[in-house]
Amino acid sequence: MSYFKNINKVTFEGPNSTNPFAFKYYNPEEMIDGKRMEEFMRFSIAYWHTFVADGGDPFGEGTMIRPWDKYIGMDLAKARVEAAFELFEKLNVPFFCFHDVDIAPEGNNLKETYENLDAIVAMIKEYMKTSKTKLLWNTANMFSHSRWLHGAATSPNADVYAYAAAKVKKGLEIGKELGAENYVFWGGREGYETLLNTNMKLELDNLGRFYHMAKDYAKEIGSDAQFLIEPKPKEPTKHQYDFDVATGLTFLQSYDLADCFKFNIEANHATLAGHTFEHELHVARINGMLGSVDANQGDTLLGWDTDEFPTDLYSTTLAMYEILKNEGFGTGGLNFDAKVRRGSFDPEDLFHAHIAGMDAFAIGTKVAQRLIEDKVLDNFVDERYNSFKEGIGLEVVEGRANFHELEKYALQLGEIENKSGRQEKLKGIINKYLLEAYL
Repeated sequence: MSYFKNINKVTFEGPNSTNPFAFKYYNPEEMIDGKRMEEFMRFSIAYWHTFVADGGDPFGEGTMIRPWDKYIGMDLAKARVEAAFELFEKLNVPFFCFHDVDIAPEGNNLKETYENLDAIVAMIKEYMKTSKTKLLWNTANMFSHSRWLHGAATSPNADVYAYAAAKVKKGLEIGKELGAENYVFWGGREGYETLLNTNMKLELDNLGRFYHMAKDYAKEIGSDAQFLIEPKPKEPTKHQYDFDVATGLTFLQSYDLADCFKFNIEANHATLAGHTFEHELHVARINGMLGSVDANQGDTLLGWDTDEFPTDLYSTTLAMYEILKNEGFGTGGLNFDAKVRRGSFDPEDLFHAHIAGMDAFAIGTKVAQRLIEDKVLDNFVDERYNSFKEGIGLEVVEGRANFHELEKYALQLGEIENKSGRQEKLKGIINKYLLEAYL
């Protein structure tokens, strides 16, 4: 059965194409940093937003028209697999991602849930035998069901903690069976609403213990999937322990976990934390912790996670600048953790959205590559810090300076002259590169 019967395989036709079902800028065969663009970008489709979300919000019921929604239960789960691999093939994407409950419904108990998962995993595995699309990462949903109302690995209830461990254990097994290149931990309920009833030290200690158990079990079963933490500051909890990259890095270092984790950075989560997308990527990169990306964008006028498809070329350029500086993703990729708007309810809107996002990141990548090749920002930054390449500045960098020497030097100074940071000039240069690339 075809779920997208009126849509053919999407191909690259160039910027002059008027075909709404064609890539204008994403050319899988174009070379980026020594790799085919398809290999470098590592695009991935998020199962939850694309095949499960119904367009409902806190103020209204679902609006999405999905041809597979005529089924229920396990029949619905099987139909979604069929629809998913049809869409993967027609968009020609190399990867997909899922939560456990995205692919199979929970049963009346954990045993039944496992049985449901096993049946769908077997079906996915069969489809993957003839598909180019691989599993970028999988994860366990430990935030939707009411059992997680106080958290999962940070819950005050040891029964819930054990249930969470069982879910992750199963998730690691599924990931290994399907060849997942990463495993993601997103602590949607790992935080608190008020400190009045919270033992933060115990919760953080238990979270650290949980990650160590996951690490040990992955080693036990021979899984080489890269572990990823996905930071988010709030929503659904008031404060989440993985607030941003810097907070997450401190946690990993404190609990001796930095050797086996990296970060899965989401653009909309970055802005909710009060940072730019490129800031979070930069902090992860300079610490050797940039693992993967959830590609989306938020609405600056709204204070919650809107998960819009990424179309802001300035943002994609600065993001890809960091990723190119990182020499790519390694085992990670660009996963579209994004959903079509509630009013974009037709199945074909799923194609329009992914095409727009893939084109936006293709443009950003090519502009960022030119900025790096021309050393536009590198040369400016390098010159800005020239004072630390000689004299007293070099002594500071090499660890030979102390307060006595610095004071002696400062006492001999006349009027200090600073140089302009040229922020507006640099932004104008980026605009110039963006416009020159496609005008």
